[in-house]
Amino acid sequence: MNTALAGLVLLVIGDSHIAGDGRFNNSLHEALVDQGATVHTFGVCGSVPSNWMIPSHIVCGRGERHNRDPVQLSMNQTLLGWSLPALISNYHPNIVLIELGDNLGQYSLGTSLSRDWITTEVNELLLAVRSTNVPCVWIGPTWGTENGPYNKTFAKVKGLSDMLSQIVAPCHYVDSLAFSQPGEWRTLDGVHLTSASNQLWAKDLVKSIDHIALMLTHRSVAVSVLEK
Repeated sequence: MNTALAGLVLLVIGDSHIAGDGRFNNSLHEALVDQGATVHTFGVCGSVPSNWMIPSHIVCGRGERHNRDPVQLSMNQTLLGWSLPALISNYHPNIVLIELGDNLGQYSLGTSLSRDWITTEVNELLLAVRSTNVPCVWIGPTWGTENGPYNKTFAKVKGLSDMLSQIVAPCHYVDSLAFSQPGEWRTLDGVHLTSASNQLWAKDLVKSIDHIALMLTHRSVAVSVLEK
């Protein structure tokens, strides 16, 4: 298989774009598995980065899937989410994929971003990632459509994506906005993509993640040569 992802262990965490309200993003999970990777995907609806450090009770669903096994979805609000450090310790991934964005936008609170809060949230999760030395990829939000019930706007999501691209290092940032024009991909509610749109998103994400994995491989080889 001619892909840098073949043989790698990938740990994916995310919000309702991964799992929530009875949905699971099988498109992304299966697209990664199809590249020959071992994939463990976890999603907690409504989550922000700090929820992956100190898990809280789920509010609109959680889900997990491992390779080709069936999805495990639950709406049981007595359950907690997951701790990223614990997941890393359990699954020993080669790369961690973080899909957390839209909830940081707080679209219903107006046009301005809560920049200090967003920075604090991101840094809290990055601290855990840095301590493990595991390479990571941060997946940014998609355009969505405007005038939906969540009050998402193109202007605010563009500002959020630009901000995330500047603060998620050492994670590599994948700008999902670059994959489509504003409003091009249909949504269910202004935020969450339809199944067909999710397939388009997954296809573009896998290309970007494979490219990043290839760069990481070349970098690792170069470091090994220099250390000899």
